[in-house]
Amino acid sequence: MRRYRPFMLLGLAAIIAFSTSSLVYRWLSAQATVNQAVVEAPVSTVEVAVAAANIPRGSSITQEMLRTARFPEEILPEGSYKAAEIPTIVGRVVVTDILQNELVIGAKLAAVGGSGGVAAILDPAKRAMSVRVDDEVGVAGFVKPGDRVDLFVTVERDGGGAEREVVAKLVLANTPVLAIGTEMLRTGKDEEAKPVKVITLEVSPEEAEKLALASSMGKFRLALRSPLSKDDVVTKGATVASLLSSYRAGAQKGDDVPTGHGSVQLIKGKEVSTVSF
Repeated sequence: MRRYRPFMLLGLAAIIAFSTSSLVYRWLSAQATVNQAVVEAPVSTVEVAVAAANIPRGSSITQEMLRTARFPEEILPEGSYKAAEIPTIVGRVVVTDILQNELVIGAKLAAVGGSGGVAAILDPAKRAMSVRVDDEVGVAGFVKPGDRVDLFVTVERDGGGAEREVVAKLVLANTPVLAIGTEMLRTGKDEEAKPVKVITLEVSPEEAEKLALASSMGKFRLALRSPLSKDDVVTKGATVASLLSSYRAGAQKGDDVPTGHGSVQLIKGKEVSTVSF
């Protein structure tokens, strides 16, 4: 029996080796199946019109402003234009800024046959009205098309006494700026014409009346609003009396400030006089 022991051990080793090889082969085959790359179906694309450069609103589209790019057809936005439709959008007016490489869609274009410029981007219920401003009035040149501003006017009114009262009041709030340009203005007969900045605002007919009156009655200022500011603020207006007493001793924030005139009696010997303020 001892002489057969080596053969028995050799046979046992062969069986173990065969079993191990089979297990390793099956494991490697399973790993190859798991790691096998999944072949995806090809994505269907279509050639569409995109902006070759930034196109500002109010511009008429030219052929040079456009180029084509391939876009997945499955997620193509509604209103996009395919390459063959580019001739139909040349000459259309842009009502919303289109950035470089952005898709050109019908919602960002004015109606067919619409004119360019401010008229193309104007709300049908509103009016475009321009006012002359300098750097001080126009917020030092920081106002640009698309911003929103508040308009303040300073006027003189009869205060009931010998002197006239100066009042500053907010008259237009959250007003959109449509355009900014310049025009040549001659201030005197022999003066040389100088460029003056003109800001065009989008206003309702009632707001246009206020703007026309404000620009003729007194001085006005523009205040630039934050794009996040949506609230319309109602103010009482500021007078000289309210300005001087706004930070009087003992005053708390939010206290009502008297806006009327006052008077005191000034006695010098036998002379008595009244001084108004």
